[in-house]
Amino acid sequence: MRKTLSIAFDLDGTLVDTAPDLVRVLNEVIAPQGVPALPLEVGRNLIGYGSLALIKNAYAQAGISLEAQKALDLQKQFLARYAETLTQLSKPYPGVRDVLAQLKRGGARLSVCTNKPGGLARPLLRDLGLDLFFERIIGSDDTSAPKPAAQHIFTAVGHRNGGDIIMVGDGKPDVLAAKAVPCPAIIMNYGYSPQSMYSLGADKVLRNFRELPDAIAGLR
Repeated sequence: MRKTLSIAFDLDGTLVDTAPDLVRVLNEVIAPQGVPALPLEVGRNLIGYGSLALIKNAYAQAGISLEAQKALDLQKQFLARYAETLTQLSKPYPGVRDVLAQLKRGGARLSVCTNKPGGLARPLLRDLGLDLFFERIIGSDDTSAPKPAAQHIFTAVGHRNGGDIIMVGDGKPDVLAAKAVPCPAIIMNYGYSPQSMYSLGADKVLRNFRELPDAIAGLR
């Protein structure tokens, strides 16, 4: 593996199955508002654009209108509650730890490029013992323009040479950001997306994280 290769990873739905905690906290926040609980399997497909979008989607699913200021108030409640129990139910996907170690040993420079706020992403990865693999963990509030903007990837990897970058994610924001760089995009089909992973235009779609090293080798 080339020593100059930078790999930017999405977090939710790519490295860690965070949906159980995200949907749990969402339902705790919207229940007092009279909004029906969102089933986990429905919630999985609404994750990816940040907590405000998740709340708005929950209201839309229930057919209930939501004022802009109310949405912001609920987002504050959501973020505060979520920060208290980041890893109550969340777990890394099978093979993540071993593959990250393998890629790092091979000389790749690893970073995280997530639309989760950095102040949540960093302690979550630390609690799961994954933070040590990454040079940078860049959340949506750590860059001037988050995914699907290319700038998020550039901030995460620390340079703008698209020829030495690969984006690994699970949804449309990841593919669009990679195309904006431009750089290859590898998508995990177990992740969070309301669309078919095969319709997003990624360079490769993988069934599990353990396939990643071979997929990267096939792109180089």
